[in-house]
This record gives sequence, structure tokens and C-alpha cells, in this order.
Amino acid sequence: MLEEITNQLRTHREVMEIVERELAPRVAVFAGMLIDAFRAGKKLLVMGNGGSAADAQHFAAEIVGRFKMERRGLPAIALTTDTSILTAIGNDYGFDAVFRRQVEALADEGDVVVGISTSGSSKNVNLALDLANERGCLTVGLLGRDGGTIKDLVDLELTVPTLDTPRVQEGHITLIHIVCDLVEKGLFP
Repeated sequence: MLEEITNQLRTHREVMEIVERELAPRVAVFAGMLIDAFRAGKKLLVMGNGGSAADAQHFAAEIVGRFKMERRGLPAIALTTDTSILTAIGNDYGFDAVFRRQVEALADEGDVVVGISTSGSSKNVNLALDLANERGCLTVGLLGRDGGTIKDLVDLELTVPTLDTPRVQEGHITLIHIVCDLVEKGLFP
């Protein structure tokens, strides 16, 4: 058991080294996008399925509540949290439409819309991001594997390049925390 723990922690470190080496400049771009959007009175919309839904909620909570510093709340909505909306849209239009319909209702030009997908190919995330692009939103993909189908339709892709889903999720939450920290420091020096 100790050997397995050591192996998993080693793999985690290896993936984080790749994330640092390959994604750091794009993480800075992402933080800058959010800082500019919040300064302009825009909002963050974020979505994902399963563990990525939990990451979406976590991200929105850190932005609306606080990350590390006392400050005013910032506008962010996790499109994964309202069970009545999710089940009504799923029932009436199908699961593929659960995020797209919310983007249709909530996204304004200049908002930042983030899709989180460990496969990079979640159809409901893809469809929502496609509509966000049409509406003039800035789109970001927190992705895994090779970025899947989403990488080519977002303005900024941050792909954690591994097939190991837990390592992708660990990369995503680390990137989310870094971005939250940078946003707070950028907006509230």
C-alpha cells in the first residue's frame, strides 16, 4: 500500500511539473481575462460534469465568496448547481442542452465562460461553449488528455496532458486556485 501511495504522489508531481512548464503563460492569460472582465462589469459562467461539476462549483464559490483575502464578492455562476433548471432542461430538451440553455439565458457579450472537461469532449460543455462564442463571450477550456473536441473551439485552452482522470482533476483544481489568487491580487492589491 505504501508503494502505491508513493507511486501516485510521484505521478502527481510529474503531471504538476508538466502543467508548470507548459501552462503557466496561459494561466496568466486566463487570470488577466477574468480581471479585465470583472473590471468591465462582466461575469464568470463555469460548467462541467461529475468531478468537473464539483470543480465548477468550487471555482464559482471562491470567486463569489473569497479565496484568501477579504474583499467584495465577484459575479460568478456555476451552471451545475440548480437541480430544477438541470432536470427541467434535461427532461424537456435532453442532457446535451443543460448548459447551452443556461448560456442562452445568462451569458452576455464579454462574459467569461469556462468549460471543464477531463476528456475534452463533453458534448453538453461543447455545445454551451459554441453558443458562448456566438454570443461574443470569452471562452476557456480546462481540459484533459489531448484537449479533445473542445480545445479548438475555445479562445484559451488549458489542457492537463494525461489520460489519468484523477491527475487531470488535480491539475484543474490547482489551476483554479492559482487563477483565484491572481484575480484577487490583481483586483484588490
